[in-house]
Amino acid sequence: MPKPASYVQPIHFEDFDGSQFERLVFAYHWRSEKWLSLEWYGQAGSDLGRDIWGVRRGDMKDSASLCIQCVNRTRLTFSKAEADIGKVLKAENGKPHHFRIVASSNISANMRDKVKKYVKSLGVCECDIWSGQEFEELLRHGAESLLKRFVEGEAFPDAAEDLKKLAESTQPTNDDEVLALFARLFDRPAFYTPIHEESNLGDFKQAITDTIQALGTGIRKARDGNLIDRIPSRHQLKSDILRTKVQVVEIELSRLRAKFDEMIKSGALSHCQCNSATCSVYFFKPHEAAQELEHLRRNVLTAFRDAYPTFRLPSW
Repeated sequence: MPKPASYVQPIHFEDFDGSQFERLVFAYHWRSEKWLSLEWYGQAGSDLGRDIWGVRRGDMKDSASLCIQCVNRTRLTFSKAEADIGKVLKAENGKPHHFRIVASSNISANMRDKVKKYVKSLGVCECDIWSGQEFEELLRHGAESLLKRFVEGEAFPDAAEDLKKLAESTQPTNDDEVLALFARLFDRPAFYTPIHEESNLGDFKQAITDTIQALGTGIRKARDGNLIDRIPSRHQLKSDILRTKVQVVEIELSRLRAKFDEMIKSGALSHCQCNSATCSVYFFKPHEAAQELEHLRRNVLTAFRDAYPTFRLPSW
């Protein structure tokens, strides 16, 4: 017999107070992107329109800042948006590159266009507006475990640092969330520092080994070998296709590590002869060897993006 149709009921964000809504917005952003800093001003009061202010990691310097205004009202009015952006421009952080409104209600097309036009007229480069329905879809796609805790009434912490820990520790409930955790494995210098004829490669091999282990076993270690966290392994992905794609990533990592070892043995890659125990500089000879290692590393990152299309490759 066919299974009866099931329906996902919409989340009524308006049933929660403003602070709780801000908590969820903050936790979602910390979970879904990479940050140099992400601060929750709303928790302290007198936020000057900046409920949340972040600086993304990996962006160009002039496009890194993001100001997020949370609007937990029955509707978004132009006067509310106008007042908030006015406060932001007067605040100590100055003008953000990107201004975002996350609302709990529906937002008409006319209101979106009017607010975006006004914000950009003030010299803010980017502006986007998420309705409650859009925010819910983003949560279900990339952070459903947070949404599950939120809807089931489990209180979120009051402090920003505790919220960050919650966002990182909550176990993923779908493959997208697992892949988002995998993406963090590549957020280390070994995977984004350009490789030249003279390069800092002190922890290069260890980083590759740690990443292979984390993908295969779920054991995530720090540079010093200490356990950071336990995450799902690739074997726990629900999709057969994704399991195969992540296995390809492991294979490419193994090729990269094998080539590194081969270059050390052949002399194409040699450690600096300064006799300093802490020196991590290596030299390539010939210079084409550096390009070959760079190419293999790029294959690793490209393979992961094939599994997780929202993954952003380094721009070197």
